[in-house]
Amino acid sequence: MSGSAMNTVIKNNRRLLPQRAKFKNRLGGYDPHVTTEYDFPSATTKQLKAIGKRLRKERKVRMLKVLILTLVIFFTILFLLIRYSSVLKSSLWF
Repeated sequence: MSGSAMNTVIKNNRRLLPQRAKFKNRLGGYDPHVTTEYDFPSATTKQLKAIGKRLRKERKVRMLKVLILTLVIFFTILFLLIRYSSVLKSSLWF
């Protein structure tokens, strides 16, 4: 395929795309020039430390759950391999 043919194919494909603004018909509209301003409350140092402590505790609990689940899966697979090792050996061709 020559270079001009490729350019023609790309141009024709581009013409098939919808000819509309992407965010024009969305609920609430879309205006790139309007910015939304948020009024967040300021947190004290004590609140930030409490949040950090809570997040560390949650992370520790989540990692413990992941570790327990991983160990359960590992030992289940290990048990199944040991239990059915004779079946696996007999089913292999070598």
